[in-house]
Amino acid sequence: MAATNGSTVDAFAYQDFIRAELNWVTFTKLVVIIVLTVLFVYVNFVILYALSSKHVFKESSRYILFAHMLFNDSVHLLLTFVLFFLALMFLKLGKAGCSLILFLDATTFYNAPLNLAVMSLERYVAICFPLKHAEIATQKRTFIAISFIWLFGSMNILINIITSAVVDPNFFYVQMFCSFEQIFMQPWQPDLFSGFNVILFVSVTLIIVFTYISIMITARSVSSNKDSAKKAHKTVLLHLIQLGLCTTSFLYSTIERALYIVTDSGTSIFLHLRYLNFLFLLILPRCLSPVIYGLRDDSVRPLFKNHFFHCSGKFHTAVNVQ
Repeated sequence: MAATNGSTVDAFAYQDFIRAELNWVTFTKLVVIIVLTVLFVYVNFVILYALSSKHVFKESSRYILFAHMLFNDSVHLLLTFVLFFLALMFLKLGKAGCSLILFLDATTFYNAPLNLAVMSLERYVAICFPLKHAEIATQKRTFIAISFIWLFGSMNILINIITSAVVDPNFFYVQMFCSFEQIFMQPWQPDLFSGFNVILFVSVTLIIVFTYISIMITARSVSSNKDSAKKAHKTVLLHLIQLGLCTTSFLYSTIERALYIVTDSGTSIFLHLRYLNFLFLLILPRCLSPVIYGLRDDSVRPLFKNHFFHCSGKFHTAVNVQ
């Protein structure tokens, strides 16, 4: 993620002070990150391919939003690895080029909770207003919602980058370590950035909790179609869990600063704990989306198994989208 007090780039705010040698331990850490990134990006794109193989998925707002989530998380994982590699190798980039990477990294991070909110609202309409669902959750409106997700997801970082470009006369020339903190040029920027984070996550949490309670009430009150209501109830609960995983990423820099103070930045213990903190709070939460959603879906799972193992021959299965 790319947010202050918990971003991928902020994760390496101390890279000027930490100069680890490229030994076999560092090489092993890099290999682990590469393997996890490649594996889960591959899993995401296999599921995306499976979704694209059935026309019914392309027409369902639920699966369009799910596909967008997989694509968004894949981009974020790749950018996280790029920033990790740049920090590990202590490579500098031009500020303009770094800003582009940070822009995409931050936007894809913010897109994740916003997408979860829209997915929860879609399930809310499907269960609480089933007769209006087909009219409200159309393919066109779903893509409009995704456009607004990208718009709101990019606002915070875009404001800071534009401010940096206007204030810094060397914006297009200076070389720097690719850290989000390098973008802050005015004292009010961190406060504005943090305030946006709080508003966004509180709003998304309220939306998901509201839809969760509403669907739970509907599931208990309706006399028919209780199975669909219960499935939607479980799905929104997973959205809430996934939001929690996204939120834990904000704890990254707080934990790193605590480790920095307690263990001394130059010790090997700090370097190892810093790496584990990065792995468990920034990488693994993004790897869980296909497991939490796609592989538990009865419609997607058989298609995924077929495409993942490159089964030969034509594969036919009935798809029931609710």
